[in-house]
Amino acid sequence: MIEKILIANRGEIALRILRACHEMGIKSVAVHSTADDDAMHVRLADESICIGPPAAAESYLNVHAILSAATISNADAIHPGYGFLSENGDFAAVVEEHGFTFIGPSPNHIRLMGDKIAAKKIVKKAGIPVVPGSDGAVTSIESAVKIANEIGYPVLIKASSGGGGRGMKIAKSKDEVGNAFSLARSEAQKAFGDNSVYIEKFLMRPRHIEIQVLADHHGNVVHLGERDCSLQRRHQKLLEEAPSPALNSCERVRIGEIVAEATRKIGYRSVGTVEFLFEDGEFYFIEMNTRLQVEHPVTEIICGLDLVREMIRVSSGAPLSFTQDEVSFSGHAIECRINAEHPSTFLPSPGKVGDYHAPGGLGVRIDSAIYSGYHVPPHYDSMIAKLIVHGSNRNECLMRLKRALAEYVIDGLDTTIPLHQKLLESRDFVNGEYDIHWLETFVARTNAGEL
Repeated sequence: MIEKILIANRGEIALRILRACHEMGIKSVAVHSTADDDAMHVRLADESICIGPPAAAESYLNVHAILSAATISNADAIHPGYGFLSENGDFAAVVEEHGFTFIGPSPNHIRLMGDKIAAKKIVKKAGIPVVPGSDGAVTSIESAVKIANEIGYPVLIKASSGGGGRGMKIAKSKDEVGNAFSLARSEAQKAFGDNSVYIEKFLMRPRHIEIQVLADHHGNVVHLGERDCSLQRRHQKLLEEAPSPALNSCERVRIGEIVAEATRKIGYRSVGTVEFLFEDGEFYFIEMNTRLQVEHPVTEIICGLDLVREMIRVSSGAPLSFTQDEVSFSGHAIECRINAEHPSTFLPSPGKVGDYHAPGGLGVRIDSAIYSGYHVPPHYDSMIAKLIVHGSNRNECLMRLKRALAEYVIDGLDTTIPLHQKLLESRDFVNGEYDIHWLETFVARTNAGEL
């Protein structure tokens, strides 16, 4: 069994992993930059090691420093959390080559699913429905126009190695394909060092639905239902809920079983999330994330399971602690991402936290590493907390969320709490009638004083 884990991350996810370690009787090692000397995960870990200056490239992305810290601390394993090196197949490989256990999927699966073109081919062969589009990379404007004409407009030109909305351009007609193709390739090269792109049909009003899976080394695979992540701004999620108000029970069971079987066929292990666009009763594969998701708490709450604990057990060679028949879903959960950003302009708002009061009570969970007096550094992602609420049904969950947001106090910084409160006043959101484009329209209308 793993006895000591180095957590190669920071913020709330580092603290989340640390708590699971302590509950399992496993020693924890926190690594940190000089900007995170006073971070909560550093304070609570059994050991802490500074691995570099504030810049992520010199600290949290510094593979040599992380491996040195693991060696010095005699760690058995490394957990990457999400972001940073979590979906870097080369990092996972070098971790294992140095004799440490990588808590996550195999390096091969990380690499395969990180290539959007290869991933699409693999999952299609395994039985997962995909968005109509090119069979591989598109290398010329002429080819792009030909494929776009065949599948119909509008089309989406996407970076093969993309993520976070970078390297994605829409072409609404033949005349727009050339410019969109060139811009997508250029942006992909700058962001990912890979200018390969592919083309998919652009769906007009889809939902973003993702299925959580968990697999072990023994061929056991379970799915843990879906999450609805359609509330996005510039392809960045703001709020997630489970189950989705857009799916019926038949659709829910059908896609869960398809994903679980496909995961088994490709020999995957650890946690994984298969993401889809859902429109008019049909699912279309987007990508597979080979890591723990930011929004994993909503699944944990409705299933009563600890995904981080299962990740650690699976990585140590143990079988899953439950079967598909033992998975049950209870009530409704919603997660709000609380970012240190202005709620209207979304400009980052780093700085010192003044008064801080987290909401509590039945069905309320806070995943955060901030506290009164903490300095939110300007060097990293702006998310500073996740507010997760649970209710026996969606209506109860919404009322509890409204109450919890009203209680939440984070002084000294601008945060997105007021935006979440405005969402709860929207009839469309309350009725569950939204798609992946809805939030940007809502924000624009709110900022214009039309709502």
